[in-house]
Amino acid sequence: MTQPLVTIVDDEPEIRRVLTDALEEAGFRTQSFARAREFEATLKRVTPDVCLVDLSLPDTDGLALVHRLALEQGAAVIIISGRAQVQDRVTGLELGADDYITKPFDPAEVVARVRARLRSPRVQTSHSDVARFNGWTAYFDRYVLEDGSGTEVPFSHAEGEVLRLFLESPKRLISRAQMQEALGGAAGDSFDRAMDVRISRLRTKLGEDPKNPGLIKTIYGAGYIFLGDVEWQKTV
Repeated sequence: MTQPLVTIVDDEPEIRRVLTDALEEAGFRTQSFARAREFEATLKRVTPDVCLVDLSLPDTDGLALVHRLALEQGAAVIIISGRAQVQDRVTGLELGADDYITKPFDPAEVVARVRARLRSPRVQTSHSDVARFNGWTAYFDRYVLEDGSGTEVPFSHAEGEVLRLFLESPKRLISRAQMQEALGGAAGDSFDRAMDVRISRLRTKLGEDPKNPGLIKTIYGAGYIFLGDVEWQKTV
């Protein structure tokens, strides 16, 4: 069985070395890059399972790279950055990152976060890649929502994980604890904020009234309920 591939994009050689050693000792395959340009050229031939991305890259805006990865690649994206401000974390998550780790970090924590992402439903699903609900069609193989007129709205992999979770359990309460268990990630304020951001962005893309959403309802103190009628397209 081929081990998962983790790519590391960071211009600091010592960071790349420490992460490579920790991940390979844990049984992962790795590739590391000092420049975004080199990394993106490799994506034409190889699809990683998890991408670790620093935001302060010498040849591109790290946030722009995260956004491209979230929309175009089938990999989880974990930001590893020295930017520790709350707004940096929020922006990274809003652009589609699955997780955010600040420097300095414990390599063991990075390994644990990578494992958590690989346990998520994005890589272990039992349904097809197409679901229809309330005038929308979700294509998880292309990461787009399509409305009744045929207009497509892209969503990130991180947003897709949450959407799939809702579509697999319609009209059932999903607690924060259940979301954390299903999607992976460390429990706490960081995870809660990430979920808030993803759900808010999904509501916007579905044209929901933020004050009175009709599909993704917040049950304060309990969790969320997806109220749509869902039909999964059967695979042939």
